[in-house]
Amino acid sequence: MIFFVTGISTEVGKTITSAILVEALGADYWKPVQAGDLQASDSQRVAELIDNGQTVIHPHAYALNSPMSPHAAAALDGISIELDRMEPPATERPLVIEGAGGLMVPLNDRDTIFDLIRAEYKVVLVSRHYLGSINHTLLSAEKLRQKGVSLGMVFSGDPHPSTEDIILRKTGAFPLGRIGEEVAFDRSTIKKYAAQWAPALALFQALED
Repeated sequence: MIFFVTGISTEVGKTITSAILVEALGADYWKPVQAGDLQASDSQRVAELIDNGQTVIHPHAYALNSPMSPHAAAALDGISIELDRMEPPATERPLVIEGAGGLMVPLNDRDTIFDLIRAEYKVVLVSRHYLGSINHTLLSAEKLRQKGVSLGMVFSGDPHPSTEDIILRKTGAFPLGRIGEEVAFDRSTIKKYAAQWAPALALFQALED
């Protein structure tokens, strides 16, 4: 089973969410495109946060040097991102794929992060409260529904009950859990959240698309 983690914007909690899913599911992890921070990539961050001996961190399809939108970072590196080079790695375990930025982040002149998502994936959308986040969350959920995916929702940050309630009612997304404002995220923190989310994840996996 493949889980695709995306967010309503950048810096909303996708990598922490991915680490929690990897730990809870005993899954492998793959970030198809990493743009910038190659010495401290999201893959390295996930590897530091998980605490099991079975997860494989699969190499990026594209490792780009500039912290920019993938299409622009690729152009600076003198390459073009090709969708057919981003086939998910084979594994017998669940696979967690982490996108870059939001759904409509361009990979090239034609394709976006959205085009990496397949109908059979379980998609986890990470939402974080800020002015305009309801609109961004609903638009992202509506776009994902075009592919008929099973949609799970993670809220990151301090609780905002009225915001979260309207988002869940309008999207019909399955609530997987919340990531609080922690002093620090380390292996023990990730294990705590993995245990908390495990019952909801089991139900989410059982859902029919």
